[in-house]
Amino acid sequence: MKKLISYLIVGLTFTATLCTSCTESGSNYAKGNAKYACDESFRPVIEEELDVFSHRYPEAKLDTIYTNETDAMKMLMDGEVYMVITSRNFTPQEREYLEAKGTNPGAFKFGYDGLTLIQNTHNTDSCISVNDIKRILLGEVSNWSDIYPGSKLGKIHLVFDNTKASTVHFAEDSILGGKAISKENATAVKTPADVVNYVQNNKDAIGIIGSNWLNDKRDSTNLTFKKEVRPMYVSSAQKANITNSYQPFQYYFYSGDYPLVRTAYVLLSDPRRGVATTFKNFIISQNQGQLIVLKAGLLPAYGEITLREVHVK
Repeated sequence: MKKLISYLIVGLTFTATLCTSCTESGSNYAKGNAKYACDESFRPVIEEELDVFSHRYPEAKLDTIYTNETDAMKMLMDGEVYMVITSRNFTPQEREYLEAKGTNPGAFKFGYDGLTLIQNTHNTDSCISVNDIKRILLGEVSNWSDIYPGSKLGKIHLVFDNTKASTVHFAEDSILGGKAISKENATAVKTPADVVNYVQNNKDAIGIIGSNWLNDKRDSTNLTFKKEVRPMYVSSAQKANITNSYQPFQYYFYSGDYPLVRTAYVLLSDPRRGVATTFKNFIISQNQGQLIVLKAGLLPAYGEITLREVHVK
């Protein structure tokens, strides 16, 4: 007998009046060239945004640099790019510095995603608490059996894209309270795609990536993930089990059940209010960019959220 499973999926509706900044993406602002940097963590959703934007505004030429959060912010502060897409706001010192330069800095939320722990599909220990994540990151536990008695997987191999990545900064700031991730049993690769590949080929690995890297574009409901790896169920309770743990679905970002949610930002430093500003306006526009954010598996920052129940056999 087939089991019937119910899910709540997130939809988006819009108010009649858009925010003023979203209406500036007219033809006067959609011509010319601009360079911006994007944290690799948000590459999948931004590639989709850029594809639609480029077709809509063919005279707007954007040079995208996919890199890590640290290097992207340095480029913005040095005036090498006009915009950065990442998972944090300006610090007060950064904003003050840019204001003194007269570059008109602004921070704009465009969505929410989840810091995701991925595991090999052959690993059956799928629930984990934030406290156990913290113990792993600090190097207080080294073996799978330290968390799951009876596990025969041996040592836990933690893998992330690189030490300058926004996922690492989020883990250190939000989970570890400013402490550094232990280098014991930790492996740094280059990109989130490399993290997925590593976990796919290593049963004892846990990877740290942003949730939009797992979105299965074939599923319009955003209820399935890529098949190569499996996102772990995460719990804010002291002891994780299947009833109190959640995967990084949009609804659980919205409800607050998924405990590792982060904000995605467009950071702008565009004194000309040119093409970079136009692209920012497109990303946060409710009837354009925010729909792309929704379809990419993130929770949009703007628009009225609607919920719909679906049943899956």
